[in-house]
Amino acid sequence: MITELNVEHLALLIALERHAQSGTSDAQMLAALGSQDSCVLGWWQDELLLGYAIVARLPFEAELQAIGVHPEQRRSGAGRALMDAVLATARGWLSERLLLEVRVGNLSAIRLYQRCGFSEDGRRKGYYPPQGSLSATPQGAVGREDALLMSQLL
Repeated sequence: MITELNVEHLALLIALERHAQSGTSDAQMLAALGSQDSCVLGWWQDELLLGYAIVARLPFEAELQAIGVHPEQRRSGAGRALMDAVLATARGWLSERLLLEVRVGNLSAIRLYQRCGFSEDGRRKGYYPPQGSLSATPQGAVGREDALLMSQLL
């Protein structure tokens, strides 16, 4: 089951992110939960929050800002269900397009997005810090990972 989350779900969302490791900070989650221009969707199984997605409304588009699924629930259909709910939310906002970015090395996410109808728009060279690092390396882009920019017309 997928529902819209609110600030009362913050502790559950933070606990899930510790497992999902999508790279979303506690502050980003709180901001999204409190914003009229964001929607935080939760995927529940037996009253346990096991997946989430954050989508933001922009003037003419929407942006998938984060998606995370508990590792034990990956390949269960949770990601696809969340993406379907994100697309429905963006369409409900009358957005013209849904945007996202993903690490080029995150092949499972890229495959999911392609199956959901997204296409590649471009890349941001050296956009992401090395996996497991919170800061840029002193060598600049060394060890950094490109971001793949994708979108879908709605």
